[in-house]
Amino acid sequence: MSTYKQIQGTAVQNNAGNLENAAEGQLWYDSTNANFKYSHPATAGAWSTGGNMNTGRKDLAGAGTQTAGLGFGGSAPSYALTETYNGTSWTEVNDMNTGNEDLAGAGTQTSALGFGGTNPVNSDNGFTESWNGTSWTELNDLNTSRRGLRGAGADNTSALAISGSTPPATRVANTESWNGTSWTEVNDVNTARANFGAAGTNTAALAFGGQNPTLTPNQASVTESWNGTSWTEVNDLNTARTGLAGAGANNTAALAFMGFTSPPLVNLASTESWDGTSWSSVANLSSAQRSGAGAGTNTTALSFGGDVFPFAQTEEWNTGLAAGAWSTGGDLNTARTALAGVGTQTAALGFGGDKATGTPEIFAGTESYDGTSWTEVNDLNTARQRLAGAGLQTAALAFGGGPPATAITESWNGTSWTEVNDLNTARERLAGAGNQTAALAIGGASGGQTAITESWNGTSWTEVNDLNTARYNSAAVGTNTASLYFGGLSSPPTIVHAETESWNGTSWTEVNDLNTARTSLAGAGTQTAALAFGGGTLPETGATESWDGTSWTAVNAMSTARQALAGAGTNTAGLAFGGGPPTVVTAATEEWNDPGTITETITTS
Repeated sequence: MSTYKQIQGTAVQNNAGNLENAAEGQLWYDSTNANFKYSHPATAGAWSTGGNMNTGRKDLAGAGTQTAGLGFGGSAPSYALTETYNGTSWTEVNDMNTGNEDLAGAGTQTSALGFGGTNPVNSDNGFTESWNGTSWTELNDLNTSRRGLRGAGADNTSALAISGSTPPATRVANTESWNGTSWTEVNDVNTARANFGAAGTNTAALAFGGQNPTLTPNQASVTESWNGTSWTEVNDLNTARTGLAGAGANNTAALAFMGFTSPPLVNLASTESWDGTSWSSVANLSSAQRSGAGAGTNTTALSFGGDVFPFAQTEEWNTGLAAGAWSTGGDLNTARTALAGVGTQTAALGFGGDKATGTPEIFAGTESYDGTSWTEVNDLNTARQRLAGAGLQTAALAFGGGPPATAITESWNGTSWTEVNDLNTARERLAGAGNQTAALAIGGASGGQTAITESWNGTSWTEVNDLNTARYNSAAVGTNTASLYFGGLSSPPTIVHAETESWNGTSWTEVNDLNTARTSLAGAGTQTAALAFGGGTLPETGATESWDGTSWTAVNAMSTARQALAGAGTNTAGLAFGGGPPTVVTAATEEWNDPGTITETITTS
């Protein structure tokens, strides 16, 4: 295979990447079809975890970019708090003069405007304050005092105040334009609403979603575009919602994320991207959230704060990341949590677990997955949860679990389970790697967290070198000579871990941490190409990370956030099933698929 540069130089039209940068892909000549092709990783967008705010809160406003963000106002303990974000962490800076919640914002980290909102002393008000990068200055009020409004604008001299609510709960359609000194009423929005999303500038803005009690249901999907003079209704959001946030530089490229629907109240992690014509569903936030704030653009956005714990959480959106995504698979026959799984995406086995939503109901059930649906097969001999597994759909090993912690090991021959030699140390909440004749039992809890590792040779277990960090509720992938162990929990004090350790057949070595520390997660893949997904503490997360043998990268999140789930498969064809919050179990199955490399034919000259 010859490279294009060797054959003809670098005059290329419509090329999909940088010809001089091998990391971007590879340009090559296809002699069979007599054309040039460019091979590169498929890309999309995904959310990853950023640094937490110093003070978590809801109903705040945002401005700026992903690496130079500004968050201000919001709910108690202080309505005036202001923080700046540098792409890694938040820093508290000077407070607003009159703190409000349910306010709006516009501008940049060094030139911003905050306006409208409400507080216990002044109720709904039209206060306007200008930020110069150091301090806030009070300026002329809005003409119409309101809360739940949204803003758009490039800086503190040019902004737009859009719609909102006046007491007791009247939605107003008013739009006002700011010239650096005062507000002027301009043309109204077509659909009055509050707590919607907005993006853009005072001459090219977008308003989407929101709430109006006269609508049925009262959450909206309506999207309107502003051209500097008037609002025009354009294509709706795919998911109607209120309490959402937005990011975007103009009215042709925006991002809508978080929010909720009701009744009943359902918090959303869903994200949608606007291309100037329509909305497309893209990767979810790692955790469902509502009533937070947004900043940045449709390619590099920031989501922060909110009304769902953890209230200080920050997530960063980036395009150009791996394009793998989760899709819905067939449900388990029996919903359960704390189960084990082995096998591949199209030939998996799930066994054990807890199928109760209140008092534990420990389960021995085993189910087999064929890539479409689950089939009940023969049960384990000993019912248990928080166990581990290794192997394939037709040749598996189940070991440990509880309660109480057990050392029982069972071998699966594709038809039934047979008890074999026990672990040396009884434990639950452990992880497993390998296959039916060569496995590892790693970590777990036996009274307290343990670092114990045991190796299975097809007949018996032998203790080998310990983990560097004792913990339980972790995940593992790989073989008994090359495996990866990541995440987990230890206590007291309670510590949620991001640590990752690599096993070379003899000892464990600490390698790069997960981006998101979590417990009760699942994994798929190998020591050098792995996937970590789900888990959490409170709330549960759908966050997914991909391991390339050196470091973890955030990729598209699961549709259903959950912990104590099971995993199987590879880092390009994974499977997630079962799990749930502490009081709710699920039968949901999701399939991960990564298209890997895309090859495009290009025109040359």
